[in-house]
Amino acid sequence: MRTLYNLLIRVAAPIAFGVLLVRGLRDRAYWQALTERFGFAGAPRADASQPPSDALPPPCIWLHAVSLGEISASAGLVRALAARYADVPLVVTTATPTGRARALALFGARVEVRYLPYDLPAAVRRFLARIRPQVAIIVETELWPNLFGETARRGIPLLLASARLSATSVSRYRRFAGLFRGLFTPNVWIAAQTRIDAERFAAIGADPARVRVVGNLKFDIEVGADTVREGLALRRRDFGVRPVWVAGSTHDGEEQQVIEAHARVRAQQAAALLLLVPRHPQRFDGVAALLERAQLSFVRRSAGTPVGADHSVLLVDTVGELLTIYAAADVAFVGGSLVPIGGHNLLEPAALGLPVLTGPSCFNGGDIATLLLKMGAARRVSDAAELAQAVAGLLADGEARRAMGAAGRDTVASNRGSLARLLALIEERINAGSTTA
Repeated sequence: MRTLYNLLIRVAAPIAFGVLLVRGLRDRAYWQALTERFGFAGAPRADASQPPSDALPPPCIWLHAVSLGEISASAGLVRALAARYADVPLVVTTATPTGRARALALFGARVEVRYLPYDLPAAVRRFLARIRPQVAIIVETELWPNLFGETARRGIPLLLASARLSATSVSRYRRFAGLFRGLFTPNVWIAAQTRIDAERFAAIGADPARVRVVGNLKFDIEVGADTVREGLALRRRDFGVRPVWVAGSTHDGEEQQVIEAHARVRAQQAAALLLLVPRHPQRFDGVAALLERAQLSFVRRSAGTPVGADHSVLLVDTVGELLTIYAAADVAFVGGSLVPIGGHNLLEPAALGLPVLTGPSCFNGGDIATLLLKMGAARRVSDAAELAQAVAGLLADGEARRAMGAAGRDTVASNRGSLARLLALIEERINAGSTTA
């Protein structure tokens, strides 16, 4: 089965690379660091502001977070590792241009940011030989057979951090049992989000003795005072006393519903302002075209033009500002949930004390959605009409907004602690590795 996998991955990798090249015609970010997709790059530096080197580097701490959401969720962990291991190089990998851009913005020169290579045997070997990790940390769940196998061969402790596994994924892994047999070697540890996740990992072959329940890292979200100040300043400067709602991380097929909902909201509250934040930068122009066709007066955030009283939408066509935008609003709808994407991070607006609205597709964070709904911090809507009704009702009812916002803040605060447990487990693995080296 592994031989068949390697044959398929050798066929798939050039196709995936070709897709990147095509996407780069519209968004040049896809053409950045292309050789890293095949494991080519110089050795990491303790000071990432220095030029690359081919000299043998000191062992690093390597963390992988696949995309924008995982990068944001791991920010506190990366900063804690940087503080605790100040003399150790830190390498953060991701798989998407938005994740890479967010990591560069968050971590600066202290952290070296790269793309994770395709799971080709030679690419994985090159990558690990260049960065020489003393520990590998993969945020949430990505099970790459060649990557796991090569870390085992090199004796690198590998930790799945804030790991989760759906019932559907368990069925899929069982269907391809031959491929994933032997994946959970003695160097692999799993820091599961919940007891159910821990049981599911054991069901597909993980050793229960190397599985710990540490909680969901996303609850340890960092909302800095600067973010709140910037959001409030934006509100005072551009929005004034207008009722404001935000649709964050929206997708194709979802913006149309949000725009329809906003028209309904404006029929009840003519001054209402929508802050529309598409998930992917390559879609900014397309969403602007949707707004033009809907004959909505809007301004693009990137233009730096003040939002006037005649504007009904601010199109946020910038990257890395979502928390600031949430902090400037009264109500938050979190996207990827009115279309079958699985939903995005509900905890970001909840941590800021905003009432949260979500569509029915929440499987990416089902436990979080269930908890917020149960605690009265979130409401579920199924279409544009229900979204409009919920937004208009909350914009008109300050007491309901405050109650939902307080419930969200309390829920986030009471579930913190995963970061500390995760750091203890990472330190344990690093210390164990140093005593056997």
